[in-house]
Amino acid sequence: MMLRMKSSMFVMVHVGQSTESQRNLEHGIETLSWGFPEKKPEYEDAHPQFAVLATGASPRVQLENWLQDTATLYLFQVRGGFYEGRSWHWPDEEAEQRLKYPQRFGIEPLAKLDNVPLGPDGPLTETGSDAMRRSGTDRGMGKLVQMPAHRLLELAGIPFDPDEPEAVPLDRSPGFTAEQVEGKKKPQRRRRGAGYISDPKKRKAIEEYAEQLATVHYEKDGWTVEKLGKPYDLRCTRGTEELHVEVKGTTGAATSVELTINEVLHAREKDNTVDLYVVSDIKVDTRTDPYTPSEGTVSHYTDWEPAEEDLRPRKYEYRLPDTAA
Repeated sequence: MMLRMKSSMFVMVHVGQSTESQRNLEHGIETLSWGFPEKKPEYEDAHPQFAVLATGASPRVQLENWLQDTATLYLFQVRGGFYEGRSWHWPDEEAEQRLKYPQRFGIEPLAKLDNVPLGPDGPLTETGSDAMRRSGTDRGMGKLVQMPAHRLLELAGIPFDPDEPEAVPLDRSPGFTAEQVEGKKKPQRRRRGAGYISDPKKRKAIEEYAEQLATVHYEKDGWTVEKLGKPYDLRCTRGTEELHVEVKGTTGAATSVELTINEVLHAREKDNTVDLYVVSDIKVDTRTDPYTPSEGTVSHYTDWEPAEEDLRPRKYEYRLPDTAA
């Protein structure tokens, strides 16, 4: 008897091949965020577990032709659900100084899958595949579908629990970076990894603004706050109590943050009490000098200790061969 696999909710998205679309895809992967031009009624109470962004196949064909094609699929875990963004986040939003994709959600890269059949020989249901095609004819608006995740996860080599496929261990998924985007009109731009903001003035404004919000928060609670920077951002004291705070800021979604090995080790040290204070969706006006940050959404994690399954290595230390031996 064939077992019936549990279905999960997916957001299916088609990403075009234009330079602008490919640049936004890279930026979305870097900053762990995706967005749409408008809010659809079906997004209101939706809580998708996965997202698939497809590129490389033309959607303006009949379904039977689409199902004979292949595409590159970027598989993500969706984090935090839909929200209405307020910051200029994507490159074309910055260039035009206006919100173009206000309906947003956080995305955690799980796997990049190349040359995936869009028909019955592939990992998608016909409904799921057609949803990507329809997205491509509707300005890249996400289409919500229910379908089993197991074939995609198996193809990606990601272990999963059949009863809870959405509980993907980050440390056992291959992931991918923006450098792996291979569109026909791939923009030639240097990249630096997940969450990186290339404008140093903007990056500094975001970091300082997030630390300012965190400082105000803890001072209101009666703490004396000292700014350190390393091995953690803020040292808070209140009487005999001592608390260390790691602060992160982003214009994107509250999906993941970059941590150094020292930050991880410090948070795991049993003698330390550490909080993680994250400010997402920060709005930055780059027309002023200095830049003016504002707004933002706070995610506050008290007594924080990063678990192994929520960490994924981004860099390696390579020991050179001993040539003297």
